[in-house]
Amino acid sequence: MSTDPTFPDLAGQSVFITGGGSGIGAALTEAFLRQGAKVAFVQRSDASTFVEEMESLTGNRPLFLPCDITDIPALQGAIARAAGANGPITVLANNAANDKRHTTEEVTEEFWDWSQSINLKAYFFACQAVVAGMRAAGGGSIINTSSISYMMGNAGYPAYTTANGGITAMTRSLAREFGPDGIRVNALMPGWVLTDKQLEMWASPEDLAAHMDRMCLKEHLKPGDITGGMLFLASSASRMMTGQALVIDGGVVVTG
Repeated sequence: MSTDPTFPDLAGQSVFITGGGSGIGAALTEAFLRQGAKVAFVQRSDASTFVEEMESLTGNRPLFLPCDITDIPALQGAIARAAGANGPITVLANNAANDKRHTTEEVTEEFWDWSQSINLKAYFFACQAVVAGMRAAGGGSIINTSSISYMMGNAGYPAYTTANGGITAMTRSLAREFGPDGIRVNALMPGWVLTDKQLEMWASPEDLAAHMDRMCLKEHLKPGDITGGMLFLASSASRMMTGQALVIDGGVVVTG
């Protein structure tokens, strides 16, 4: 059962989510469906079973568009198809990312380009693709999911943290550029969210304990802990908030 607040203005909104069928993205898709939004999402792997599950749980069926977001023409095409089915996109949730671990010395040019294409480039071109529709609709909300990893100065994935810093910088510039058209652009900065992937690949007991020591709130984050902040940024409840970075991390980093 969802514990998210209800934002009535999200009902009927055309929402597009990247990576919306697993991890944090799946929680976001469900949260927007429960608000009554018309949700389209992309990811590479098949999400047909997830679509059926969401329709059964929420009574609202999302539109799944298979897409590799590093293929920019395919991403642009998926956004156009979503707009054709659900109306001009008024909420964009750039969520898909890959935080594959690596050291600086092992990074090749090909790996660098691959990491930036997923974690930064696709975000920019998704933003670009929704602007005209948002402008025609009289405004919209873009939420770019970044991470506190670069704020912490984390080692272990420098290409990924570089992209995260770029997302925040891009968010501020686009907020300034698109503001006159009533389009808000904010960043959402999760802490370490224990998705199935994180638990399977990187969440060792030692690392979990060390991270917990840095948290003010002594409870590890789950995907559902991110949805309330995303809904808030998408809704008119945050109508005068743009160019900002909203941190949800249990109190690891301190902003301001």
